[in-house]
Amino acid sequence: MNIPIIPETASSVRTTCPYCGVGCGVRATVHADGTTEISGDTQHPANAGRLCVKGSALDETIGLDGRLLYPHMRDSSTSNLQRTSWNQALDTVAQGFSDIIKRHGPDAVAFYVSGQLLTEDYYIANKLMKGYIGSANIDTNSRLCMSSAVAGHKRAFGADLMPVCYEDLELADLVVLIGSNTAWCHPVLFQRIAKIRETRPAMKLVVIDPRRTATCELADLHLPVKAGTDVWLFNGLLHYLSQHGKTDAAFVAAHTNGLDEALAAAAASSADPLTVAKICKVNVRDLLAFYDLFASTEKVVSAFSQGVNQSSAGTDKVNSIINCHLLSGRIGRPGMGPFSITGQPNAMGGREVGGLANMLAAHMDLDNPAHRQTVQTFWNAPRIADKPGLKAVDLFQAIEQGKVKAVWIMATNPVVSLPDADQVQRALARCELVVVSDITEKTDTNDYAHVLLPALGWGEKDGTVTNSERRISRQRPFLSPPGEARADWQILCSVAQRMGFDGFRYQSVHEIFDEHARLTAHDNAAENTGRQPRLLNLSGLCGMSKTQFNAMQPVQWPVMPAAHDEPQGTQRLFTDHHFVHPDGKARFIPTAPRTPKNMPDQDYPLSLNTGRVRDQWHTMTRSGKSPKLNNHITESFIDMHPQDALLCGVREGSLARVSSPWGAMVARVQHGGGIPRGSIFVPIHWNNQSASDARIGAVVNPVVDPISGEPEFKHTPVRVEEFPVSWHGFILSRHDLALGEIAHWGRIQGRALTHYEVAGRNQISHHGQWARQLFGIHDPDADWLEYEDKTAAIYRAVHIRDDRIESCLFLSPRPDLPSRTWLASLFAKDMLEEADRVGLLIGQPIEKGIDTGSTICSCFGVGRNTICDTIRQQNITSVAQVTSCLKAGGNCGSCVPEIKKLLELTMAATEEN
Repeated sequence: MNIPIIPETASSVRTTCPYCGVGCGVRATVHADGTTEISGDTQHPANAGRLCVKGSALDETIGLDGRLLYPHMRDSSTSNLQRTSWNQALDTVAQGFSDIIKRHGPDAVAFYVSGQLLTEDYYIANKLMKGYIGSANIDTNSRLCMSSAVAGHKRAFGADLMPVCYEDLELADLVVLIGSNTAWCHPVLFQRIAKIRETRPAMKLVVIDPRRTATCELADLHLPVKAGTDVWLFNGLLHYLSQHGKTDAAFVAAHTNGLDEALAAAAASSADPLTVAKICKVNVRDLLAFYDLFASTEKVVSAFSQGVNQSSAGTDKVNSIINCHLLSGRIGRPGMGPFSITGQPNAMGGREVGGLANMLAAHMDLDNPAHRQTVQTFWNAPRIADKPGLKAVDLFQAIEQGKVKAVWIMATNPVVSLPDADQVQRALARCELVVVSDITEKTDTNDYAHVLLPALGWGEKDGTVTNSERRISRQRPFLSPPGEARADWQILCSVAQRMGFDGFRYQSVHEIFDEHARLTAHDNAAENTGRQPRLLNLSGLCGMSKTQFNAMQPVQWPVMPAAHDEPQGTQRLFTDHHFVHPDGKARFIPTAPRTPKNMPDQDYPLSLNTGRVRDQWHTMTRSGKSPKLNNHITESFIDMHPQDALLCGVREGSLARVSSPWGAMVARVQHGGGIPRGSIFVPIHWNNQSASDARIGAVVNPVVDPISGEPEFKHTPVRVEEFPVSWHGFILSRHDLALGEIAHWGRIQGRALTHYEVAGRNQISHHGQWARQLFGIHDPDADWLEYEDKTAAIYRAVHIRDDRIESCLFLSPRPDLPSRTWLASLFAKDMLEEADRVGLLIGQPIEKGIDTGSTICSCFGVGRNTICDTIRQQNITSVAQVTSCLKAGGNCGSCVPEIKKLLELTMAATEEN
């Protein structure tokens, strides 16, 4: 891997993982030969050395293949992006924004940013847009995952505050995971829960999720609620707690308001458990078991994620959960509280500096004149935004309508990730000026850029991030900036200066962090303001030298000055039961349940749920570069119940089209066993770079929560129908191929090869000629293995060069083709054996045990067949025994639920035989 390095000898740098909101510490060791070794940071409190498989594979994602290294501008005559100078690109951006503001006003421009930015980048973007341009049209892709939690926290507590810490998950006697496949999406947190349960078997785990996910494999109780019914469920719990006297009357009386209204709303919708069970489509005995468990257990943590937030009723769902903790007084003490598990590495840091369109920096409110004055004065800004800007979905609708004429997109890929993604394409296609800052040259969004700016990536960036437990960590560089790439804050400052704005002459990221810290402390004391002090207070981090900033240890805010050198962080909030509303009390919020606006009907009878898979991240621009991560799930899929598949006329393994009133996509049908009837699940990651037609965002409806603006990713009415093809196939090749006109294709990077899944509607009359042309083989004497059964329409071809497999092609009218895992293993051989050649011709390995099967444990590359064979041969009865024999499950542990499931299936099959 050709990577520029800073040191000439091996050195270890402590930094932070760029994936989920757990915020794990990472040690990156760069060796003299340019290779990088990644390990968990044993000193970081979030993970104590643990890393999930995505974090462990970070070294495979930092190569320069596919990197955007130089500024580009679109040539008006050819419509192609052409390399240009930084001066030309920055002048174009600054002049373009200035001209549009002069002609149409500040609300005609916008920024769309990302939880992938560091806090300092976010701070500069927010300062430029809200304080100098004078518009609040800056929103973030965190709108898509965390804004309902933000809105719920503000309603209940008075500010966007996370009361608990990770340790509470280990101290709790009951952990309730709601709408969170924690085992796959936040594996290190899940392993902390799993580990503590080994020493405390009495600790209970309840999972509330419409799907039976990997997380459910370790649960004591799974409530498979119908999607969208969470408010009914938790209103029922609130009513149950009230009726059974499981309340903290003293806490409620002294520290809350609004209980009567909240109880009335709960009684009106969810007083009868039988009714709740019917609406939620769960067994009433299981429902009452959950209610009783919550009521009888003092130390309860209710952790929720996208299944709660990504809803047109997401804010009410959040508050219905918080209501139950307020009624029982389970907040502000160890081992208890509501816990929003953040999706992105710096979603919280972005919110701290006002990255959302309805917020100001330092947790100040845009609709509060005193707060606006505080921020404007501190920034010495010529103006300040005085009304909320456009939230993400509204923003791109305004672009299509011509109301917003320039947009700057940073570190995100909205053409894939936003709902109604085809509308985003239309919007960008007609936008007067589209600027994109990215590290990847080719993305779906970059296709619409007029100016493309190369940013620094993970390993090169310097600054801070804040994780789900309010812990600020340093992200430190260990690689040199490649090409002409620059930090996002530097790019923003250069544009701001060209627009004639003072206040952006920073020399280092340390200066920006210090300004951010000082703003959190500015005008932030009750005795000085007559208001409740803001809990986001970094006064203990103000005035650090650059050396102190570089050495800063992970710390949870608020951070207050201490007598000793180390600033004093805060593990939990509300320990004094004092909240941030003007009267110091928390608010119960009445939550009246409502059904989603768009319900399944005759034309669209199924409900679409979207989400992540274990080893991929967002739109795969980072994780898709890792062969280790790509081995787990190699193509997009449609998970659906077998009876629904039968009614739709599709079969497992076949291709199908999912369509809604907003768009369509194509993927392969599977029966994962965890999806209820009436629903389907499709992952969010695949895009136009990795598949011909797999952007699920195009299908998702653009309905949003009226309070938070967060889209309804978990409930879109769809139909599923056959995508007819004449043949199926796959290609493995050491080189990228031009596939030409093929009805369906998917592409993923393997180790030393590229893997294509293909399907076509055309009849191939001369397979050999077509295959040679596809592989670019013109030598009639090339080492070429070929098999064709014209009756069965099966064709196999292999190109061998210097006794090494160069590429292979397998075609069949049926989708059940030979094992890709076995064939991929042949690419690692320096010389093919005769048995390999025979196996290639007959389409299966000659020797038993060669085909390891699809990857289950990505950390150690252990396949399904290997695990199942070992279980049978060794009479294994526990996951620990599997780990002892094969190492599988012994590193990050995210595959443990899958191993457990395989163990149960294999043991059951053995008993039957």
